[in-house]
Amino acid sequence: MTTIRLYDLQVRDDRRPSPFCWRIKYALAHKGLPFEAVPTALTDIPSIAGGAHKTVPIIEDGGKTVGDSWAIADYLDEAYPDRPRLFGSAAERELCRFVEASLFVSAGKSLLMSYLKDIHDHALERDRAYFRQSREKLFGRTLEELASERAERIEAARAGFDSVRLTLKGGARFLSGAHPGYADYIVAGFLLWIASIATAPLLMSDDPLLAWLGRVQDLHGGLGRKSPLNALVA
Repeated sequence: MTTIRLYDLQVRDDRRPSPFCWRIKYALAHKGLPFEAVPTALTDIPSIAGGAHKTVPIIEDGGKTVGDSWAIADYLDEAYPDRPRLFGSAAERELCRFVEASLFVSAGKSLLMSYLKDIHDHALERDRAYFRQSREKLFGRTLEELASERAERIEAARAGFDSVRLTLKGGARFLSGAHPGYADYIVAGFLLWIASIATAPLLMSDDPLLAWLGRVQDLHGGLGRKSPLNALVA
């Protein structure tokens, strides 16, 4: 079987912060497909596949190139139907879309604004000017100004995961039930993104998310522990 190439966002110390790349690494492992995670700088993305994609993840599978995490997940289920499916039905796929959208609304902006300066400081040197210019233009404030106000935003971001906590409170090992699924990979990707670059803790030491995240990190030969991470708690 051909090894799939996955272009995976890289920052310094070989940290891999993209939540979307994380979910695709888990998707590939879930389906038992061999893959090579190719470290990719932000400013290298336009050179991949003739500049057809503006963001990672991007995969190359034989002669086919696919970008966007949802398109990749759909492709993997279509191209490898004999492997464990990421979506057992169209309904399950739409529920996963709901999980993602809910997190974007409840926690996404607070997370991004809280940790933008940390992302910049961990970025490769050649990516920093682009990152600063594009993000400061987006938010209309300097990265330093955003960082000075992050305590309250981190609190809001932490609360944004309450729906996940309530779901796990029922005793399920994973959000998808007894076995892990794409919904778990989506949420874990958010937390592994933050753990890759955070200099301020996101979670409290008694947070039930920690036990669940540990189970997800241990999946597929400890996939979620194979690149450097900071502690999510103080």
